[in-house]
Amino acid sequence: MTTSQEPAPTSVSPAATTRGRLRPIGLGRARITGGFWAPRQARNAERAIPAGQDQLEAAGNLYNLRLAAGIDEGEAIGPIFADSDVYKWLEAVAWEYGRNPSDDLLDRQRKLTAVVAAAQREDGYLDSVVQLRQGVVGRYRELVWSHEHYCAGHLIQAAVAQIRCTGDRALLDVAIKLADHLVATFGDSGQGKIRDVDGHPVIEMALVELYRETGTTAYLELARWFVEARGHGIIEGHGHHPAYFSDRVPVREATTVEGHAVRAVYLAAGAADVALETGDDDLLRVLEGQFAHMWSTKTYLTGGLGSRWDGEAFGDEYELPPDRAYAETCAAIGGVQWAWRMLLATGNAFYADAIERMLYNGFLAGVSLGGDEYFYVNPLQLRGAAEPDGNRSPAHGRRGWFDCACCPPNIMRTLSSLDGYLASTTDGAIQLHQYAEGAVAADLPAGTVELQVDTEYPWNGSIKVTVQQTPDTPWALELRIPGWAEGATLNGKPVDAGRYARVEQTWATGDTVELQLPMATRTVAADPRIDAVRGCVALERGPLVYAVEQVDQQTDVDDLHLLVGAPVTATHEPGLLDGVTVLTTEGRPGTAHTPDHWPYRPGLDDSVGDEVPVRAVPYYAWANREIGAMRVWLPRA
Repeated sequence: MTTSQEPAPTSVSPAATTRGRLRPIGLGRARITGGFWAPRQARNAERAIPAGQDQLEAAGNLYNLRLAAGIDEGEAIGPIFADSDVYKWLEAVAWEYGRNPSDDLLDRQRKLTAVVAAAQREDGYLDSVVQLRQGVVGRYRELVWSHEHYCAGHLIQAAVAQIRCTGDRALLDVAIKLADHLVATFGDSGQGKIRDVDGHPVIEMALVELYRETGTTAYLELARWFVEARGHGIIEGHGHHPAYFSDRVPVREATTVEGHAVRAVYLAAGAADVALETGDDDLLRVLEGQFAHMWSTKTYLTGGLGSRWDGEAFGDEYELPPDRAYAETCAAIGGVQWAWRMLLATGNAFYADAIERMLYNGFLAGVSLGGDEYFYVNPLQLRGAAEPDGNRSPAHGRRGWFDCACCPPNIMRTLSSLDGYLASTTDGAIQLHQYAEGAVAADLPAGTVELQVDTEYPWNGSIKVTVQQTPDTPWALELRIPGWAEGATLNGKPVDAGRYARVEQTWATGDTVELQLPMATRTVAADPRIDAVRGCVALERGPLVYAVEQVDQQTDVDDLHLLVGAPVTATHEPGLLDGVTVLTTEGRPGTAHTPDHWPYRPGLDDSVGDEVPVRAVPYYAWANREIGAMRVWLPRA
């Protein structure tokens, strides 16, 4: 992260096994049952997912598929990538069914899957908009922009989720037929195939996941080819600037991420999958370096990724203006996906810390407390006089849908699958990565282990783990100690921050361990290399970044300075914003120059007023009461 208090991570050598140092515990083996995340998942299931289908109908996405299936007649509606939003929604439905099976979800899934299957062509090709607008001759003609592989990737991911959660293979059959078509069509041109790559990665992750599900090595090999083909002039040969498409430098030679943020992190996540499944330690080490550079020079305090509205792109090193931050919600989701793969590969707690920061801040700010309104972009500052600039502007407030609606169904599938990020296993241990009230079960060589986790995290740093079932031979419990948690204790004994604390013993039912993470407020200084916030500070507590909103202040937020060194009080307010811990401290209003005082004389024309109270709320909760000025970074008083 780009603050003066957080160094870049230390590289960890990847394990020799192709599956990485850690293993996911399996579908349904971790479950969030209460606390912070459970009501958010409930609203996602009860409000967002049903509303999402209505929005897809109103926007024409479902109509396009019915047209391609021959069910309706007419012309295609919407953007070229319209199918992808349907598939992300189907994936959310599958994960949600896996959490809480219902006839309604199953009925929605099956009816829509039947339409998708009917829209597929005999040779396996499937993209409703291309089929309707361009026919067979238009296939892959504009792959740089057409998102054909991107749509295919999201279909495959939905199909894998569906078979795992429901046992229904109807969409998997469509995905296999489509993947077989891609295998027959793309690859080395010397083999008579098309040597081309999609302008928007995601197919790489999807093909590896389909390989894991089916064991068909051709899918893994095609994913590897797509990763390796980038950076060798393919997109540039189409007359486009390659950096935007993560195609300027071969993946193995890149030292950082660049261009369109979502595309870049999706590609990196796919490359991590390829490295894991092929045992490619060299590729994995390259990805470690890329992630470290991104995190230390191109990531916002909130975990937001992408500083430029132009091209939805990463900027240069330390180009992180808070007011012009794009920080697309999808980029935070892609960042979580990449970090999860790196965590499994290396076992490095740094990646679990990164997931936590992105989930609680960069991701969660993208959805309203009600669960069915969204931010596409997530700046760290909004001025009081800000005017709406397009339907993605935060000055509008969160919206129920967008013309480019990639973020809402992406949020839905992330919340529905969130339980899977909680824990992992090795041969003799269980790792707890994210802390949420719930239950974890895992099968170790010694036998089945079941754990109950009780916590009010992130408001309280107390985490109690109770053994509900255990074999009578030793195994280890490993708990992540966040990098910010200096002074943490496990069963009363100090443990080091930024790594996993390990307890190995022969356990008995009813045994407990208690982790105490100190929740002192931290005043974080901005890295001086970030011009836009040089000399500014921000407030953090636990995993949460805080923001000041105009609605809570007695003076203009645009002109507010924070009194560094003033006491900071943390008070939990159950009736505010779904229940939040509020930080209260002191600041001073500055008297800024006005146009009639030109020329402005630094130091002479600046003055400050009397001290005023400052209230800060978690950044994720901003803009849930009214739309007004907001800041994460504040000048020092």
